[in-house]
Amino acid sequence: MPRVRELEVFRLVLPYGRRSESLLVKLTDYAGMTGWGEALDPEPKTWTRLEESLSAQLIGVDWEHPDAVASGDPAVDMACWDLWTRMRGVPLAEAIGGTRTSLVATVRLEPDPSLESLVSRVNQQVCAGYGHVTLDVRPGWDVEPVRAVRLAYPALTLAVDGGGAYSEGGQLVALDSYGVEVIERPFPVGDVYAHASLQDEVAASVAVEVRSSAELDDYLTLRAARVLILRPTAFPSLSEARRAHDRAAAAGWDIQCAGGQGAGLARAATVAVASLPGCTLPCDVTQPPRNNQIVTPIVGANGGVVAVPLTQAGLGHIIDEARVRRMAKDSFRA
Repeated sequence: MPRVRELEVFRLVLPYGRRSESLLVKLTDYAGMTGWGEALDPEPKTWTRLEESLSAQLIGVDWEHPDAVASGDPAVDMACWDLWTRMRGVPLAEAIGGTRTSLVATVRLEPDPSLESLVSRVNQQVCAGYGHVTLDVRPGWDVEPVRAVRLAYPALTLAVDGGGAYSEGGQLVALDSYGVEVIERPFPVGDVYAHASLQDEVAASVAVEVRSSAELDDYLTLRAARVLILRPTAFPSLSEARRAHDRAAAAGWDIQCAGGQGAGLARAATVAVASLPGCTLPCDVTQPPRNNQIVTPIVGANGGVVAVPLTQAGLGHIIDEARVRRMAKDSFRA
């Protein structure tokens, strides 16, 4: 039974892209074993809440399962799972019901200044072993880039991600003639009827991203999509992410796990969740530069394949704690 004697929280500003933030939680039990968790781009009030209430909730308190902590914070929940599974000598993937030993990965490509450059970038990824490519599209940058890539690679499996930027489906319907497999996040979150209308018009599967199993129910009821984008760190707990997985799989949906941001811990949790039996689509854990991670081995694809760490307990990675402390912009210990 875990009993935490010390916790530390670190705020990291990640040195790539838009310099997003990660919040890391480290739990240490009375035997010296540790568990780590990560939350991405936390709200400002999260830091205050953790500093004021987390120590009273965890330190010196016995709990038998991570669900018993019920913190509502993904970093704390992940750290509890990591600690709990390390104590039992069990990989996180196995503990939550994962069955896969390796995962096929997609690679995501952002809009490019020119079609020629985009096709060249796709070629680089295909040569690196990727058989699945996801193109970020936006109004005004959709049909032409997809057409160019499809002409260059007739057999390549293609998905597009609208990032919630569309207000109507005309251009998205036009993409259907180019053999797009999945249209991800075409409309703003919560616009269930727009997603349902698009799904009725296209052969491609519409993919939605939700933050709770209850939110997923609205899409299931209206048959508004056929794919769930499952981002574990968007859920308050890994168990809640598993519930969403179970509901989507029971409805016959495909599931894609996504989590390409962060310093490595969130991506490790994403790989564990992606090993669940219902996660049938290529996972998305390849976005940031690999040298920005604080875990060993790094989490990423090799030849378009991601290994699921099943020989190490917990998240399955060693944390470079010295680097965490160097990168931390703020921290506290209790």
